[in-house]
Amino acid sequence: MAVQVYLDTSVYNRPFDDQTQPRIWLESLAFSVILQMIEARKILLITSSVLTYENSRNPHELRRNWVEKTISLAGYHQLVDQEIKKRGQELEKNGLRALDALHVACAEAASANYFVTCDDRLIRRYQSLSQQRLKACDSTEAIRILAGE
Repeated sequence: MAVQVYLDTSVYNRPFDDQTQPRIWLESLAFSVILQMIEARKILLITSSVLTYENSRNPHELRRNWVEKTISLAGYHQLVDQEIKKRGQELEKNGLRALDALHVACAEAASANYFVTCDDRLIRRYQSLSQQRLKACDSTEAIRILAGE
């Protein structure tokens, strides 16, 4: 079975950020590798209604359409239910922002192995919780991990 990976909105939008910054460029390259692994069926991409909602609010049509097309590669789409809302509230009480908490709750509910984000604060906050249900990391770390699996 393929490794299950949930990418948050920041990862999908990374290629549109300032590529002259080394970290951003590396994360964009890592995202490209992740996409190749999805197409090769080494990774099962998980998305959610939270991701669809957040992307729909993007005022940049080109970016919005590109992200929409990319998330269509997903093998699984998690819908938000009461349990996910409850877990999101619990995560929010532990320092995660509301939308971030819902993204993580969706990834957990879908049994993702990895939650990939460009948000260092989110990674730190989630890793500090005593009850983690998946590995949170940035895209470059995800590649280092996934290349070894």
